[in-house]
Amino acid sequence: MPLYDYRCAQQHTFEARHGFNAPHPPCPICGTTEVTRQITTAPAQLHGMSANAGRGGTATHEELKNKWAEETPKLREQLVSKLGEETVNRTLPTLNKSYD
Repeated sequence: MPLYDYRCAQQHTFEARHGFNAPHPPCPICGTTEVTRQITTAPAQLHGMSANAGRGGTATHEELKNKWAEETPKLREQLVSKLGEETVNRTLPTLNKSYD
């Protein structure tokens, strides 16, 4: 079940865990039912080289090496399409290496 942040009419803030369609809970401090759900943050989903290569946020050297070998050609292809082959070879020569 998701955890929601609430603020009551008296400006008390609290958290409540309940289903998506459940009614807003009363304020545990003052008991008022005039509460509004607060949007605090959105979950982030990482892609590409920012994503964890391993499980649980820790990756072995081998997992990182495999991730780099997977993502480098994609990055190089995007840069070549925007900047041109000559510019990429001149300014980013490390993208030409094989990371096997």
